[in-house]
Amino acid sequence: MTTAHTHDVIIIGAGLSGLRAADLLMDRHDVVLLEARDRVGGRALAHSFANGDTADLGGQWVGPGQDRLYALIAALGMTTYPLWDTGDRLILNRDKPGRYTGTIPKLAPHVLVNVHLMMTRFDAMAAELDPARPWAHPKAREWDHQTVGQWMEKRAFTRQAFHIFAVGIGAVFTAEPHEVSLLHALFYARAGTSLDNLLATTGGAQQDRVHGDMAGVAHRLAERMGDRVKLSHPVETIAWSDTGVTVMTAQGQFRARRAIMALPPNQAVRLRYDPVLPSRRAALWQRMPPGACIKCIAQYETPFWREGGLAGQAVGPDLEVRVTFDNSEAGKRAGLLLGFIEGDHARQWSGRDPAERKAAVLGAFARFFGEKALDPIDYVDQDWIAEEYTRGCYAALMGPGVWTSLGMDLRQPIGAIHVAGTETATQYYGYFEGALQAAERAVLEVEAALAAD
Repeated sequence: MTTAHTHDVIIIGAGLSGLRAADLLMDRHDVVLLEARDRVGGRALAHSFANGDTADLGGQWVGPGQDRLYALIAALGMTTYPLWDTGDRLILNRDKPGRYTGTIPKLAPHVLVNVHLMMTRFDAMAAELDPARPWAHPKAREWDHQTVGQWMEKRAFTRQAFHIFAVGIGAVFTAEPHEVSLLHALFYARAGTSLDNLLATTGGAQQDRVHGDMAGVAHRLAERMGDRVKLSHPVETIAWSDTGVTVMTAQGQFRARRAIMALPPNQAVRLRYDPVLPSRRAALWQRMPPGACIKCIAQYETPFWREGGLAGQAVGPDLEVRVTFDNSEAGKRAGLLLGFIEGDHARQWSGRDPAERKAAVLGAFARFFGEKALDPIDYVDQDWIAEEYTRGCYAALMGPGVWTSLGMDLRQPIGAIHVAGTETATQYYGYFEGALQAAERAVLEVEAALAAD
């Protein structure tokens, strides 16, 4: 019989939420952190280019209001720098590039007014929600029984206004408007202050980057834990009760009085449970698929677009890459263009020939920024749909009816199993800030349970 390793707390998943939970517990309790991958970070992943520069292929931004993340970055001895946000932005409208400033592209006056009214109304509705109890709003069922797309159809007076708003939805949710419950979208925006904030750069959620990459935050946390972190330990089965857990991996068994599950729902539901998961929790996790995203970065000798007074930010509703950013690191000579393939386009391009995908991405960059964009010195993309232990990004979504029928179970413990991960956050759901908030809540629950045992 395999000897079981006994601990106070087992944490499953070494993304930022699991790492932070272990970090908060390890000085007072015997903790072990089990990670299926051969690396830490989860949805934080960095890439090294041939010239030695690095860039995040996963989550990368931090902005005002994300106080936990700023504090952790500073505590780890790391620093931030602002996203390049100087110059005009571009919109490709019927094959014609146009310049604009601000969050909303320059459009015909009637279209601009329509998009502005849609954004204002959406954020006003979101502001009414309690992000800890979105199902409790008087209109929760009405909002939850329709998709974002259905709401947009009623309020977009032109197809152009619909498509521009859809670009914003795709950029935030990496999904199509018809896939997401209106209530979930409103909750998501409220958890991140507003949709306007989640789309904004300076002063918004995309304001700052981290020297050393967001993945470096995860690595520095892991370094503090030493051999408490067990890589390449995919969990196979969790035997659970109200008083303890036994976690089975190919490398051995681990027992503990409490566990913290810090996995996205689509990964947590893949595991075997003994006894089986409560039916409501299984139904909830099965109905929380992630968005679809491929993150693409082209490296150039210099950020040549700045010479023409451009910020590197562009919107192309009809392109495979619908949004771009100047992703260059402050203090580095090379320029980086970042683009996202999202939603249906991401699913279509996932698993395709990498050379074909690269050509399509560079072709989109060239439509925005000219022929120079076709000749990068290096290129990389990350297909998060194909990533074995993620299978999608940025975060789990809820379709119609899920919040009001099952959402109240989202943060509830399962016996001695407590849940963390950004998908259980009430602040900045889907962001690393949310991952940290969820870790803090789960740790408080575990501390209270251990003290009561």
